Amino acid sequence: MYFDTHAHYNDEAFDADRSQVLSEIRDSGVSLVVNAGNDLETSLAAMRLAEKHDFIYAAVGWHPQDADSFDAESPELIRKWLKNPKVRAIGEIGLDYYYDNPERDVQRRVLYRQMELARELNVPVVIHDREAHADCLEIVRRFPEVCGEFHCYSGSAEMAKKLIDMGWYLGFTGVVTFKNARRVIEVVEICPVDRMLIETDCPYLAPVPVRGKRNDSRYLRHIAEKIAEIKGMAPEEIARITLNNGRRFFRV
Repeated sequence: MYFDTHAHYNDEAFDADRSQVLSEIRDSGVSLVVNAGNDLETSLAAMRLAEKHDFIYAAVGWHPQDADSFDAESPELIRKWLKNPKVRAIGEIGLDYYYDNPERDVQRRVLYRQMELARELNVPVVIHDREAHADCLEIVRRFPEVCGEFHCYSGSAEMAKKLIDMGWYLGFTGVVTFKNARRVIEVVEICPVDRMLIETDCPYLAPVPVRGKRNDSRYLRHIAEKIAEIKGMAPEEIARITLNNGRRFFRV
């Protein structure tokens, strides 16, 4: 019933009980999960997990905070990984100006190179955008052939409209349930439901009423319920629509 379009089950937070958690989320009504890589090691881990579980798929790539480890061999690795039928996107990639580490020029160069690969290989991208809205938008606009998603969307409603007009998707996490989530709620209000994806970004960003706990895909229902409340729809309808959106975006 639910599609968790962005998770990190290779994270050490799941080392003690990963198999049990994955078994329980499958039994809880979660149909599909995309597990995202951040660099060489985590992309390989995401692929291993996807190959082990039929309902899990992988995204592979270099996160902006890991951009300094992207080297001359990395593009060939991405090409190789995308031959695996369980790998469905390049991600998560993007820009993160919160820490400015590595330098912004390095982040932009690595994002641009991975966007070039997405265009070449005709695959979608998953964008991480933290306090870098203008630069992220400027770069993705250079690639009209590439379809993508801004995961854990944190930009303005105005920027959201521009992305939607470009055919992009927006990912919504447990942040939409937070008390200070006015900006995200404004985006949900204007976003067509056929451009929405729901995601946990687990083990992070657990939604209310489990905020502060380790997050996992079983809590997607709280996100669907909040979006349904904002949209004046049934939670089951939001779950169904976002499941179909995720299938279409990731081609699964």
